[in-house]
Amino acid sequence: MSIERRRFLQNSGLGFGALAANWMMLHDSARAARVNPLAAKKPPLPATAKSVIFLFMHGGPSHIDIFDPKPLLEKLDGAPPPDAFGDVQLQFSTFKKQPILASRRKFSKHGRAGADISDLFPNVAQRADDIAIIRSMNHDGFTHTAALNWLNNGWPRLGRPSIGSWVVYGLGSECDNLPAFVVMLDGGIKSGPVVYHNGFLPAMYQGTTVRQGGSPILNLKPPAKSAESEEKAFLDLLQWNNERHFSSRTDDSALEARMAAYELAFKMQVAAPDLADLSKETEATRKLYGLDQPESADFGTRCLLARRMVERGVRFIQIWSGNTTGGGDWDGHASCDKGHVKMAGKTDKPIAGLLADLKSRGLLDSTLVVWGGEFGRTPTSDGNANGSGDSQGRDHNPYGFTMWLAGGGVRGGKVLGRTDEIGLRVVEDPFHVHDLHASMLYFLGLDHTRLTYFFQGRDFRPTDVGGKLDLAERLKRA
Repeated sequence: MSIERRRFLQNSGLGFGALAANWMMLHDSARAARVNPLAAKKPPLPATAKSVIFLFMHGGPSHIDIFDPKPLLEKLDGAPPPDAFGDVQLQFSTFKKQPILASRRKFSKHGRAGADISDLFPNVAQRADDIAIIRSMNHDGFTHTAALNWLNNGWPRLGRPSIGSWVVYGLGSECDNLPAFVVMLDGGIKSGPVVYHNGFLPAMYQGTTVRQGGSPILNLKPPAKSAESEEKAFLDLLQWNNERHFSSRTDDSALEARMAAYELAFKMQVAAPDLADLSKETEATRKLYGLDQPESADFGTRCLLARRMVERGVRFIQIWSGNTTGGGDWDGHASCDKGHVKMAGKTDKPIAGLLADLKSRGLLDSTLVVWGGEFGRTPTSDGNANGSGDSQGRDHNPYGFTMWLAGGGVRGGKVLGRTDEIGLRVVEDPFHVHDLHASMLYFLGLDHTRLTYFFQGRDFRPTDVGGKLDLAERLKRA
């Protein structure tokens, strides 16, 4: 018996609707069943830290002018380096041919360990019992790009994930309406954005740059005339199409990251402006971070935002001091002391305020704070080897430099490691960047040897084939 086409469609319309509804329910179930890669994960090891704030001094602060005094430099000022200290490869200058340059800073002892800290950081010096100073950091990257990659990616060349990406890959996020990995820049970076990139990890683990003001994340604010219901309907339709597209491309991490970003962006439209609204902070808090002083207001605002992010569950926050776009950085080829006075004036009070504020709110115990740059500076003058240096400048020195850590399980009030009498090389307790990264992961409850990702035929880990926990053990001991 023949059936007219119109009647067939009329009679089976309900069936088509049921098929569509069934497909959508299955689709939604599959979407719900798909594990959120940014969901918080329980650390496999006991953890003392939940979040990290990495204060990065872009350009390379001079350890011998801040945390590692060398009295011998005063005696040798202007003289050639003694033969006993050998020779090293530098970026621009020739070590043996440049005169010794003594520090122009005054050092004094602080805290129960009597840590020597210069007058560049008088406010941080008052927090000496909260910080553990490491004077024996080292790597072999004597150019900015290689050194920045070492400190942030654990490898001198491009392509490896940043330490922030590894942390989020290993632990996820405790915040569902802000990015898990936030980067607050001071301008351009000498190596570019690779230092907060995901590398070969899925794209969702890369850092998100956040600015100050009412629109902290670009392109997040909806059109002025757009109603929330209209925008939600649009995003739902977009997500539906993306899910269909993704069903046959489940190995496309960039697409999956983009889909997750759309969902997160809708939530962030409310959360991000609230995060950036500092109007409810007390005047005392604003002064604590140096917001009342022109030179420190910018960096202080970013430090205050970092504390607010920690309160909201953001996992990894990096704050940069120094840029390549005219504002200056810690690169001291010319007039090193003068430049450091300027950069320290921007950062000293905000950093001390951040430590004090975290501690007063009970957050320092669970927040690991890391301070440092890509390398230190030479005990010799830079001269004019690169055309921009001068007799008061210092070249790059990756062979021995200083970093410090606080909070998150670290016992402050101590000094670890030692460089030689002129601050050129490590001579006691050398700690490589891999040891630093292994220690950061340790305090977060992650084993750096077991945190792996399969890529190009083998398992990669954040510390490659290096990394020792001697540093972590020393940092946590009373």
